[in-house]
Amino acid sequence: QVQLVESGGGLVQPGGSLRLSCAAPGNIFRFYAMGWYRQASGKQRELVAVISKGGNTNYADSVKGRFTISRDNFKNTLYLQMNSLKPEDTAIYYCNVAEGVKTSWGQGTQVTVSS
Repeated sequence: QVQLVESGGGLVQPGGSLRLSCAAPGNIFRFYAMGWYRQASGKQRELVAVISKGGNTNYADSVKGRFTISRDNFKNTLYLQMNSLKPEDTAIYYCNVAEGVKTSWGQGTQVTVSS
């Protein structure tokens, strides 16, 4: 009954960096691939990065080489290191399972990239 909780967003200049965190329930975190999603204003939510339970990763072409997804299995926490941020990265970022049935969405964390 506990929501996924995203944090770490903020306002940054183009080229800057942010590290997002997602606290997830242990039963979900341990047994599923996890992903970071984002939703820009007026756009559909999209998957940007995935990490398997074993640590294998995959990225959307738009963020490949700039973002790094990772997970801490002891802390049940998912991370997204975001480097070389662009204005096009502006969105609300969410975490959730990347396979199976989605759990309830959290509030997300706002990332705004602007001069």
